Amino acid sequence: QVQLVESGGGSVQSGGSLRLSCAASGYTYSNYCMGWFRQAPGKEREGIATINNNGITTYADSVKGRFTISQDNGKNTMYLQMNSLKPEDTAMYYCAADLGSWAWMRCWRRREADFAYWGQGTQVTVSS
Repeated sequence: QVQLVESGGGSVQSGGSLRLSCAASGYTYSNYCMGWFRQAPGKEREGIATINNNGITTYADSVKGRFTISQDNGKNTMYLQMNSLKPEDTAMYYCAADLGSWAWMRCWRRREADFAYWGQGTQVTVSS
């Protein structure tokens, strides 16, 4: 059973930093795409960063240059380092996994429908 558990959310002032973690368990796949999504109140869920089994990363324009996605395969953990946080980054943050065939190839799309497995989410609040 695939499980994803996020941690690291919290409250921070504008300009601050947070690091989110996503611990994955229950699977061993050589081809995958892992991603971070976020959803602010009243808004659609947004794919903000992905990383595949080759270590190739993609970012939404809204976070490019401020957020960094990474993974530690030995720990089965994915991270999202968030710097220069802004009030508009306030949202629930979710990690997700696409373990389907050719997942690594479609990772660039950051499309919610591609991801079958989701964590429970962790709240990030940025105050001005």
